[in-house]
Amino acid sequence: MTVTGIGMRNIWRKKARTILTIAAGAFFILFFVLLRTILWAWSVQAEYAAQDRLATRHKVSFILPLPKRYVDTVREMPGVTKATWANWFGGKDPKHPDEFFATLAVDPQSFLEVYTEAVVTPDDRARWLQDRRGAIIGDVLARKMGVKVGDKVTLTGTIFPGDWEFNIDGIYQATAKSIDRSQLLFHWAYLNETVPDRRKDQVGWIISRIDHPENSANITAAIDKIFDEKDVQTASMSEHALQNSFMASFSAILKAIDIISMVIMLISMMILGNTIAMSVRERTREYGVLRALGFMPSHVRMFIMGEALTIGFLSGAIGLLVSYPLVQFVLSPVLEENMGAWFPYFRVNALTAVLAVVLSVVLAAIASLIPARQASRLSIIDALRRVG
Repeated sequence: MTVTGIGMRNIWRKKARTILTIAAGAFFILFFVLLRTILWAWSVQAEYAAQDRLATRHKVSFILPLPKRYVDTVREMPGVTKATWANWFGGKDPKHPDEFFATLAVDPQSFLEVYTEAVVTPDDRARWLQDRRGAIIGDVLARKMGVKVGDKVTLTGTIFPGDWEFNIDGIYQATAKSIDRSQLLFHWAYLNETVPDRRKDQVGWIISRIDHPENSANITAAIDKIFDEKDVQTASMSEHALQNSFMASFSAILKAIDIISMVIMLISMMILGNTIAMSVRERTREYGVLRALGFMPSHVRMFIMGEALTIGFLSGAIGLLVSYPLVQFVLSPVLEENMGAWFPYFRVNALTAVLAVVLSVVLAAIASLIPARQASRLSIIDALRRVG
């Protein structure tokens, strides 16, 4: 019988307790993975933001509009290669008014040139450019709404009241994780010709691409400087900074989720530590017998820590195996369809998976340190006299 063999036998001495301990650990790992995935998915737009794309908005607030003539000024800036614009529309599906998805009024030609990650077929692109009431829709939203190319969709406006009818001219695919696949994009000109005069020729924000990403700070400063003396001032930033500023408004929530995820792992460690301590107390006389037969204190520590490490690894592995299909096949479709603006790509990333298993093993080792140290320091006589 090897030292490893003895340790493995100890693990399954109390099968019910071991299974329950592993199940509890796996349960905590499941919640840890879910919380960390939420944090990662929330930041994925900033993490995968295009380095050569800038955003220009109203200096006071994102919800205030800019004059459309500003787009031409931005296009003429040194270093800017392309520019487009967008308006938040706020449309709702009247059949499902409580469900949210992004609806944007854009300039089709320039929008597709700036957002090359939103890919449509040449036929869909040509059809959309020619159709004033045409719209393209993300593949995730298309599946959710059950629409296809050629269908008509009517949305109820919130910011721009009324019933708005659109022809679905194409379905776009996303080649980057930062692109929301649950959007409906339609002609800004269709919106502009319909709104009252006081709201005409206004855009929500301007998006531009630059020739060299390392010059983004200088270009954003130059853009804002041009408009400093105008009636409407601007605030320009990289797409990464824009996404981070949006996330900053939810920083308290994100920090709370981060703290809760770590607290969950600490609770798991305490439960495992209590189980290991209970096991050590029950086997103290057995350790005394092993010491009397010639085993060293280091062997006793190895038995206890090996048992804890095995339980920790099994808890992490099982928890990850359960969380993976739950996230990938259950939560991912629901969140990407209904909350694509916040979670355009909801998956278990490799770092979260590795961190879950590593933390489970490391915390299991920490939980076993005190019981292992106490058991190994007992004299043979004291160990043989003790009743668990």
